[in-house]
Amino acid sequence: MLSTKKRHLEHSVKLSYEIHSCSSYTAPYHPRNIMEDKPSEQSSRWSSKSNDQMQYVLIKPESMAIVPVILCQFLNHFIVDSITFGKYHKEHVCNLKQFKVYGGLTPNNMIELLHSGLRNNSRPEIFRLKHRTNQVVCRTYQLLPCQYIKIVPLAAYGSEFNFSIWYIELKGVQSPEIVQQAYFDYIKFRENEAIRLCLKHFRQRNYLDAFNTLQSKTKMLLEDPFITELYVQIVLNGDFQMAEDTMVNAAKKGLFEEYIRNCPYDHFWKKIEATDAYGVSPCTRGGHQMCIDVEAGQIYLLGGWDGNNNLADFWSYDIKKKKWNLISNNTREQGGPSPRSNHKICFDHTMKQIYVFGRFIGRGARANANFNSDFYSYDIINDRWVKLCDNTALVGGPSLIYDHQMCIDSEAQIIYVFGGRTVHPDTEPFTYSGLYSYNVRSKEWKLISEESNTGYVPLKSRIGHSMLLDQNEKLLFIIGGDRDNTFLNDFLIYDINTGLVHELIADYATHEDHDSVFTQRTTFDVDTQELYVLCGLKDKKDKRSQAIKNSFWVYDMRLDKWTKIYQSEICSAQYWESNETTEPRPRYAHQMVYDNIHKVQYIFGGRAVETEVLKQQRLDDFWELHLIRVGRFTTAYSIPDKETKVTNIPSFESLKALKYLQVQLGQVVNHSIEAESAEFRDLTSYLFHKIGDKTPGSFNSRTELFEKLLEFFPNTMKQPKDNLIDLVKVE
Repeated sequence: MLSTKKRHLEHSVKLSYEIHSCSSYTAPYHPRNIMEDKPSEQSSRWSSKSNDQMQYVLIKPESMAIVPVILCQFLNHFIVDSITFGKYHKEHVCNLKQFKVYGGLTPNNMIELLHSGLRNNSRPEIFRLKHRTNQVVCRTYQLLPCQYIKIVPLAAYGSEFNFSIWYIELKGVQSPEIVQQAYFDYIKFRENEAIRLCLKHFRQRNYLDAFNTLQSKTKMLLEDPFITELYVQIVLNGDFQMAEDTMVNAAKKGLFEEYIRNCPYDHFWKKIEATDAYGVSPCTRGGHQMCIDVEAGQIYLLGGWDGNNNLADFWSYDIKKKKWNLISNNTREQGGPSPRSNHKICFDHTMKQIYVFGRFIGRGARANANFNSDFYSYDIINDRWVKLCDNTALVGGPSLIYDHQMCIDSEAQIIYVFGGRTVHPDTEPFTYSGLYSYNVRSKEWKLISEESNTGYVPLKSRIGHSMLLDQNEKLLFIIGGDRDNTFLNDFLIYDINTGLVHELIADYATHEDHDSVFTQRTTFDVDTQELYVLCGLKDKKDKRSQAIKNSFWVYDMRLDKWTKIYQSEICSAQYWESNETTEPRPRYAHQMVYDNIHKVQYIFGGRAVETEVLKQQRLDDFWELHLIRVGRFTTAYSIPDKETKVTNIPSFESLKALKYLQVQLGQVVNHSIEAESAEFRDLTSYLFHKIGDKTPGSFNSRTELFEKLLEFFPNTMKQPKDNLIDLVKVE
C-alpha cells in the first residue's frame, strides 16, 4: 500500500526511447538515442515523417517504475506522477496541439493516462498522469506499475506538418520494495478481475454449477452482497415485490447518488430582494469582495468602487432570515482597513476570522498616496478589527498589490497569496507579484515562487485569475487571468506538499466553446470535486456588450470534463427592464461565493454595459444560483404534479418508466405518508412484473431487467463492466 503522502519519493528517470511507425518510414535519429533538453537546436527532437496519427513514441525506462497511480478511496480517481514536455525556444508548427499518453507493463496492453495538449510557446509543461477505473471492488489504495510509456501525437499546430517532441522527462517512484509490491498487487488484481469476468459470464449464461464451483474454489465476490441479493430476488426467485423494496432501500441509502451525479445539470436563478431593518442594502459597486461562513449562514461584503469613490462599508447577509446587516459604514473608524477596491478577503472557518489584503490606487491619486501594503483581520465573534502589519513588504511579504488572489488553509492556518500587479508611484512598467504564504500562528511571511520575466517560471504571475484551495489534498488550483494584456487560459495545480506545478488541462478554453475570460469567478466543492466558473469579460480592451457574457461552467475533476450549464449575452437595456427578476445581466467585476452545504451560489454587483449607449453601469443586484441534476424533481413540484406523472407512467416504454420511478419520482415521494408510499410501491411492482414477465418464467428477460437496474448503482458495487467474450481476438 502507498498513501498519497508517499509523493515525496518522486525523482527524475533518465529515459531511452524507441520510435515506432506504421509506415515504412526510417527514423532520422538512432532509435535508442537519449533525449536531451536543447531547446535552441532544431535537431534535438523526435519527429514523425508526417502527421499520420498512427505513429507514436514508446518509452522504456531503465527499470520498472510506478508512473501512474494512487487510487483515491472516495473519488475513484488516480493521482499520479508527472510527465514534462520540453519545447523549442520559440513557437513551432510541429508542437503537439493534442496528444495521448498510455502506460502499462507490456506494449500491447496499456491504459490511457492522459489526453491533453501543449500550448504553442517555449515554456516546458508538466502534466499529471492519471487513470480512472470502474472495476475496482476494494476501496484501498491500488498502485499500477509501468514498464512502458507510449506517447501518441494526435494533432500539430500546423495542420499539414509532422509531429515533433523536443524533450521528455518522467517523474515517478522507483524504489525497488515499493515497485515490487505494487507489481505483485497489480498482477493479483488482474487475476481477480479475470475470475470475476468468468463468474459474470457463467451467471449470465445460467451456468450456475460452474459459477458456484468457481466461486467456492476462489472465494471471490462478483459484486457487493447487496447487488447479489437483488439478483436472487429478480432472476432466481422472480420476487419483484421484494426487489422493489430493495431498490427503495438503496435509494434511501444514497446508492443512486453516483448515477444522479452523471446526469446533466439544469439551473435556476432567483433574485434576492433583501434589506436591513431600515430598508437599506449595499449600494451599486464593482471591485468589492465577498466571503461566506457556511456554518453560520452568513455572507460578508467589504468595500468596492461605486463609480466615484472607494468604499469602506462592511455588510453581512443572513441567509436564513434573508436580511442585510450593516456592520460598519466605515471600517477605518473601527481600526480596520481604509476605503478600497480590487482588494482580497478570505474567511477562516476554524477561528472565525476574515483577512483583508491589497488595494488599488488609481493613477490620478498616486501623487500623495500611501503605498504601504497593510494587512488586517476581523474577529467575527468579538466584532473587532486588528491591523496585523502596516507594510508586509518590510517583513518578507508582498508589496502593495491589486487584482491578486488569496485563500486560507484553515486546518494548517496558512494563507496563500498569488499574483496581482504591484502599485507604484509610476504607472509603468507593470510588475507582478509571486506566490507567498503567511503563517497565522507564527505571523511569518514566506516567498514560495518569485515572479520573473526571464527563464522558465512554473507559476507565471497574472491578474484577474482564480485561485482555489483543496484543503484535503493540499492543492492550489489557478485558472486563467491576464498577463501583459493577454488573456490566459491555462489551468494549473500547485502541490503544496511537493512544491510541484502541474497542468490539469493545458488549455481549458479548447473544451467545448469555453472562452478565455478576465475576472471569471470560480468556486469549488471539495465533496463533489467540481469547480464552478462564472465567466465575465472576454476582451479587457473591448468593454462593449459583445465582449461581456454570463456563461456558467462546471468542471468535474473525476471525469476530467467541462460542461456549460448556462449562457446569456443579451445586454439590451430594454430586455433587462422587463426581465430584471428572471436572470442576471452579463457583467464583470462582480463577486460570487458558494454554500457547499446547500449547494447554492451567491452573486452580487459588478459592472454591465448597455448596448444602445455603450455605457458602463454598476450593479447592486443580488442573486442565488441553484444547480439541479436533470431528472430530479425539486420541492417546487406539488402533489398534483406528481399524481399526473404517475398516472401517465403506462404511456412510457417500460424500462424508461422504471428509470423514471426509481431515479426521479423516488426522490420526492414522501414515504412517511402511507397512501403515497403504497401507491409508489404498487406502480414499481407492476413495472417489475411487466418487464420481468415478457416471457413467463424467462431467465433471459429477468437477467435483462437486473442488468438494467445495475446502471443506477456505483461502479464499486457492481460486476465488471467488460464481458469475457469481448476479450477473444479474431485473427
